[in-house]
Amino acid sequence: MSEAFQFDLVSPERKLASVQATEVQIPAAEGAMTAMAGHAPTITTLRPGVLRVTHAGGTEDYIVSGGFAEIGGTNVSVLAERALPAAEVTQTVFDAMVAEYRAAHEAALKNFHNEPGMVDDAARLLADMVAIGSHMGLSYRD
Repeated sequence: MSEAFQFDLVSPERKLASVQATEVQIPAAEGAMTAMAGHAPTITTLRPGVLRVTHAGGTEDYIVSGGFAEIGGTNVSVLAERALPAAEVTQTVFDAMVAEYRAAHEAALKNFHNEPGMVDDAARLLADMVAIGSHMGLSYRD
C-alpha cells in the first residue's frame, strides 16, 4: 500500500474532508494531476471538475468549481471556491450550478465585446461544468 499523507478539503461553507489519503486526483487548471506522498511542493489553481481522494476507507469524489491546491511532501490542502461531495450533486443542484456559469458567460459576452480572453474563460468554465454533469450521468438542460 502507498504511503499516506494528510489531505484536507475546505470551502467557504464547510470543511469537507480531513483524512489520511494515499492519492488525490486534482482537476488543476493546467490539466489533471495526481498527488501522492513525496510529491514535489506545488501550488496550483483548480478548474471545475471532480476531485477524487483515495484513502484506507475507499475512494470519495467531490465536485469543485475552482480554488487552489497546495501540495507538499506530507500533505495536500485544497481550498475550493465551492465544493460538494459528488453524492450531494442532484439534478437540481447541477442545474443551479450550470445556470450560474451560463449567467457568467452571458455577462462576459455583454461586458467584454472585444476581449475574447474573458469570454473564452467563461465559456470554458461553463463547458467544464456541463462535462462534470455528463460524467455523473446528469443532463444539461439548455
